Amino acid sequence: MKRTFAVVAVLASGFALSAVAQTAATPSSAPASAPATQPKVAVIEFQAAVTSTNEFQRDFGDLQKKFEPQRTQLKALGDEVETLTKQLQAQSDKLSDAERASKAKAIDDKKKQAQRVADDAQNDYQSAMQETFGKVAGKVDELLNSYAKEQGYTLVIDATEQQQVPPTVLYHTENSDITKAVVDAYNVKSGVPAPPPQAPSAPTPHAAAPKPPAGK
Repeated sequence: MKRTFAVVAVLASGFALSAVAQTAATPSSAPASAPATQPKVAVIEFQAAVTSTNEFQRDFGDLQKKFEPQRTQLKALGDEVETLTKQLQAQSDKLSDAERASKAKAIDDKKKQAQRVADDAQNDYQSAMQETFGKVAGKVDELLNSYAKEQGYTLVIDATEQQQVPPTVLYHTENSDITKAVVDAYNVKSGVPAPPPQAPSAPTPHAAAPKPPAGK
């Protein structure tokens, strides 16, 4: 899904009116109208619904494990930069200009290496995160449409905050929020069990990868 995962699912709207033909016995009477369908509106925090599903939580945990080597590498590089910097500061007055320049260059090279690793990890992580989110979001969207139709909703509004073009939901009652109901229904349909308590909690889809060591 290339668009921001904010879905405003308009399932049906308006009033259905049907004219009733006049009878021959009462040609002058006004035509009667069928009762109008009353609109039934619900709101959902779509991103929160997706990231709250057992399936997303499971996949997010797998994603965290996949990028653990990059985190370990970045930490090692950060520790190395810190150690080399402390050594240079402690020995600076005992070193020649050439030696200080050489050690300073070694530190700078390590910082650049850490930045490259962090940039690559960031790009890969963002891509993997969007793919993970998008895979579940598409299925949640399908279930949302089915759920809304079954429950008779005529309009479902996405109340997710920080969207590029967010809808303005000024007021809604608690019983109009179907986020949890959709999550529960999806978990039942997917059959994915809840992750164990020690599993990491899911962030928003734009969560960032570890930052490089400070000092670049």
